[in-house]
Amino acid sequence: MSVMDNSPEKRSEWRAIFYVQARVAILFVPVVASLLVIATLAGNDRHPDAIDRTVTGSVR
Repeated sequence: MSVMDNSPEKRSEWRAIFYVQARVAILFVPVVASLLVIATLAGNDRHPDAIDRTVTGSVR
């Protein structure tokens, strides 16, 4: 038997802590997803002759 099995209050505390951590993690999912999209778009220019997308009006 573990320490958590002795008290229902302890189990509910751990469950509440887990739920709070899950909710905070869900808040960061859109932030991480948008950063991945930005990194993918920024890393797409691999050709030296490609138009630079970060400079407005750069045409070669």
